[in-house]
Amino acid sequence: MAEETTADDGLKRLKQSELDAVIDLHEKFITGRKGGIRARLTNYDLTKMVFEDRDLSDADFTGSVLVEAKMRGVKLERAVLYCTDMRRADLRNANLARADLRGASLRGAVLAGANMLGVDLREGSLASAGAGGELKTAHAQLTARDKGGANLSGANLTDAKLSGAVAIGTDFSEARLKSTKIKNAVLDNANFNFANLENADLSECDLSKATLNGAVIVGTSINLSNVPMEHRAGILTNTPMGPTLANLPLPLDELVRNHQLWVESNGAKGTRLNLNNYDLRGSSGFFRVCLTMLTAAAATLYGVTFSESQIQAADFRQSDLRHANFDRSDLRGTKFDVTHLSNATFVGANLEPLVLGKSKSMPTNFEGATLRFADFAGANLRNVSFKGADLSDCNFQGADLSEAILTDAKLDGTRVTEVQLSTAMR
Repeated sequence: MAEETTADDGLKRLKQSELDAVIDLHEKFITGRKGGIRARLTNYDLTKMVFEDRDLSDADFTGSVLVEAKMRGVKLERAVLYCTDMRRADLRNANLARADLRGASLRGAVLAGANMLGVDLREGSLASAGAGGELKTAHAQLTARDKGGANLSGANLTDAKLSGAVAIGTDFSEARLKSTKIKNAVLDNANFNFANLENADLSECDLSKATLNGAVIVGTSINLSNVPMEHRAGILTNTPMGPTLANLPLPLDELVRNHQLWVESNGAKGTRLNLNNYDLRGSSGFFRVCLTMLTAAAATLYGVTFSESQIQAADFRQSDLRHANFDRSDLRGTKFDVTHLSNATFVGANLEPLVLGKSKSMPTNFEGATLRFADFAGANLRNVSFKGADLSDCNFQGADLSEAILTDAKLDGTRVTEVQLSTAMR
């Protein structure tokens, strides 16, 4: 074994070159070559380490930290990943078939195209001896949301293969499960709340004890007959939640042009665009356009792209804007109160107050909004109100939070620095 160091948290550490040597020996072991040694990387801190395209089938990672590890294309067939912390790891196209993921946290991990046939995602817990001989829980930094069954909330599992998985108590909330194969899986007490299950295959699954509130079930092979109504409230299906494009008085592009004319003429010409209560999920026509003072309250705008648009002083209150794209848009003074914006992106967007005069301005408001896994990287968030908002797992890297109001906001797993928080109002 390469030379290693042990930190105060009891986790061992390796340099990348030392890890590479361990993997080299393991790959010899896997192929039956002389000198091969099985990798036993238990209780290691392997944060941000690189494993891409390596073969670690049958390796043991029990209790290790693999936060933001680069594991694209890695082979982890039958690997022991019991109680590992794999939050935000890149596992695209990884092979995790029959891996032991009991008690693992994969919150925010990217598993697009991963093979997870027959994985074990049941509950698991792990304790180790402290410096004084006392027992301590592994990964004490994990929150309550990471306990229990495996945590895959917010994970990207597009096209993943989970058929036959034992996923008792697994958290799939807000996860992307488009075209995922989950046939004949054990899903007792699994949480699919607000997950995207478009074109997924959940045939032969007993969902009587699962929850699917707010889930997207479009083109999905699924039997909901034994799911209690209280466990599937607000699901998005092929049935519209309100009037659709076909019910608009004019084609959408013409309505947008009329709205721009209304804005430019200060209301003398054109018509203000009113999309209140409409179901326009997935619609195009909102990219790089003028939507200043748009009203779209209580609308279903799931997955709509609004990037690079002028959307000052608009009203999106109580709308469903999950997975919407507002990158590089001007959103000064816009109302997002009690809006569902999980997985929405605001990269480089301008959300500072809209100045209306020498002493008057209109702040941007997200009070009571749900913004889990939203991306605000590089955004201007000066004076924005996030009072009471759920900002769990949001990305604020490079964002300006000066004087932003974070009173009673949930910041569990949020990527934000202490310096940024020191400039905000809490």
